[in-house]
Amino acid sequence: MSECQKVIFHIDVNSAFLSWEAVYRLEHGETVDLREIPCAVGGDKTKRRGIILAKSLSAKSCGVKTGEPLTEALKKCPSLIIVPAHHSMYQQYSQKFLNILKEYSPQVEQYSIDEAFMDMTGMERIIGDPIAFAHKLKNRISQEMGFTVNIGISSNKYLAKMASDFEKPDKVHTLFPAEIKSKMWPLPVSDLLFVGKATEQVLKKLGIYTIGDLANTDVEILKCHLKKQGESIWNFANGKDTSLVEGDNQGNKGYGNSTTIPFDVTDEGTAKMVLLSLCETVASRLRKDHVKAEVVSVSIRDFEMKTVSHQKVIISPTNTTGVIYTTVCTLFDELWDGTPIRHLGVHTSRVSKEERGRQMSLFDLDKDYEKMEKMDEAVDRIRKKFGNNAIMRASFLENKKVENMTGGHPDGRQVDLKTLKEKKNE
Repeated sequence: MSECQKVIFHIDVNSAFLSWEAVYRLEHGETVDLREIPCAVGGDKTKRRGIILAKSLSAKSCGVKTGEPLTEALKKCPSLIIVPAHHSMYQQYSQKFLNILKEYSPQVEQYSIDEAFMDMTGMERIIGDPIAFAHKLKNRISQEMGFTVNIGISSNKYLAKMASDFEKPDKVHTLFPAEIKSKMWPLPVSDLLFVGKATEQVLKKLGIYTIGDLANTDVEILKCHLKKQGESIWNFANGKDTSLVEGDNQGNKGYGNSTTIPFDVTDEGTAKMVLLSLCETVASRLRKDHVKAEVVSVSIRDFEMKTVSHQKVIISPTNTTGVIYTTVCTLFDELWDGTPIRHLGVHTSRVSKEERGRQMSLFDLDKDYEKMEKMDEAVDRIRKKFGNNAIMRASFLENKKVENMTGGHPDGRQVDLKTLKEKKNE
């Protein structure tokens, strides 16, 4: 590892939802560790068709897979114990987990509720050898919080995340550029992040079966068949990633929202309706707090529970619904490969007070931003007085599957173990 080489950690909680359920219950008097029995956290049967969100190792050994229907999981493992998800509690554990990471680096970026990046570049004088320190960090989280994590280490975010997905649980793995050929290229191309089922089928028709095959394919051929995504995954297969770890610094608060969709979204139109609904909610919160955002990101979780995200810095900070939505659609088009979607999210960051002026560009000459802002303000006033559904875009009237303003988890309660035990005994 050279002195000038960047050092990025990706920390991923092992079977997060199940681990947090187990830890919480053990802390509140239960004697059985859910991780040591055939057990899974399952979604709401009425809203998500009852899919597996996380499973124990013994459930996995029976063939239970994350993202499959509960009915299929129970056929494979009749003794499987299924517990409901409690997202408010998971948020609390997630925040405690992030707080530990922030003790060691000023640049910690939350990637999802159970994943984060840390920029550890130049920290060797404080932490010593990064690999040895990663083991200490992993062990500290296990000892203090009761759950395990995997840590991937590399010189960029993409390779660090790939490394953390190697053998689990409770492991530290490296994937530096010099290790790509031996550790990453032999893997099936489907293991490459951002390669979904649809993209995999296109690649196989081209005779591309491994990540190494992809890395050594002429990029122009990939662009011809997969457009911009072809170039992106070719770069990733060759270990190229220039994205930075975006730390959550003071004054850099993010505003975001996400929703789990009660059906698999397979068409662009419906997906963008859901994204518009999320943009409505996020933009209204920005305006309520009199702030504007400079970075917009989109996250997609598919039917197999694989999550990808993409972000963009916009020309001028904004809290206008239309501007955020236009950016979100561009990001979605670049990211989605047609794989059925289970969950969508919109997030904004680099937030600042509204006083900052707008930087104009040649592409803005046909846009009346002042008019757009006044329209948003009028809509906010009506919704505040008469409710969110008092005024909505006509497209939501025509599409009954997608709500006007949506996002977040309906579960806002703390877990009551007494209630859970009573329900179990009914």
